[in-house]
Formats: sequence, structure tokens, C-alpha cells
Amino acid sequence: MKRIILGSNSPRRRELLAGLDIPFTVDTGNSFEERLEPGLEAHEVPLRLSEGKSLGFHRPLEPDEVLITSDTVVIVEREVLGKPHSREEAVAMLRRLSGRAHEVVTAVTIRDCARRETFSVSTRVVFEPLSQAEIDHYVDKYRPYDKAGAYGIQEWIGYVGISSIEGSFYNVMGFPVHRVWHELQRFL
Repeated sequence: MKRIILGSNSPRRRELLAGLDIPFTVDTGNSFEERLEPGLEAHEVPLRLSEGKSLGFHRPLEPDEVLITSDTVVIVEREVLGKPHSREEAVAMLRRLSGRAHEVVTAVTIRDCARRETFSVSTRVVFEPLSQAEIDHYVDKYRPYDKAGAYGIQEWIGYVGISSIEGSFYNVMGFPVHRVWHELQRFL
């Protein structure tokens, strides 16, 4: 058996991986700095970030270890929305998503000491038009500064604002567990 390490601070990723009933530990030691070359196509961003997090792991992997890293972005009109750094950024992101469709793309890298596999999953999400009062309420109460696109589908804004999704709900939460399960089976 391999020992699985999740290289993520995300409580949602921990919760979702735990839901697969796979024993794992969390180790977030990392030297990777999130800098990307200009002109990178939007769908490539999460792939590069996930791989960078994997390769930036703070120590060499032991032969019996498998590291899982991940990154999620929101793409609207070919622009990447990451995590907001302020209330103003969160409000602006939600205004931008209001009344339109966007893509949530999560990339996952699975690596051991000999090889690595990176894949991504994309989900289309449609928001109803949101009022300024709804946006303000959500940002002030839920403080979505740790979420790509400034929202969590599993929170209040998802209940009242998301009219449809095409693809994986869990991918929008930040970890496509169905695909992770199958890729881990293949990798191991």
C-alpha cells in the first residue's frame, strides 16, 4: 500500500478526499511561488499551478508515498478569476459572474517518486442575476476570500444564485473526487 499525502490547506479538499474512505495525511510544506508566464491560456493555469505545487513539495517523496496537489480557477470570458484578496475584489468578481455562465476548472496532480499524472475537470456553472444586496450579504457573512471566483457552491450563494451546472458539483467545490478516485486506482 502507498501512503497518500494531500498537499493542500483547503478544508473542502480534505473533506472530499476523506469521503473516499482512503487513509491520508496532510502536509502543506511547499516552496512553490504562484507566478505564471504572461500569455498562458486560461485552461492551462490550473494545470501549471497544480504541477508547481507538486514539484515544490518541501522534500523528496519516499518510494511508498503518493502526493496529491490541486488548483481550482474560475474562467469567465477567457479570464481567470482566482481567490479575491479583499472585499472589493470579491464583490467585483460576483458582479462579473452575476447573470452569466462561467467555467470552474480544477487540476489535480498525482505524483510518486518515479512519475506524475496531471489532469483537469471542467464544470459549467450558471448564475442567476444577483442583486447588490445579495452580493453584499454573501461577502460580508461568508467572507469567501479562500475561494476561486469568490464563492462556494455549497454555501448560501449557491442555494440562491446558481440556476444550473453541467458537470461535477464536487469539482465546483474544488476537488473532482469521482475523477480523483479513478485516477488513483489507475495510478496505483
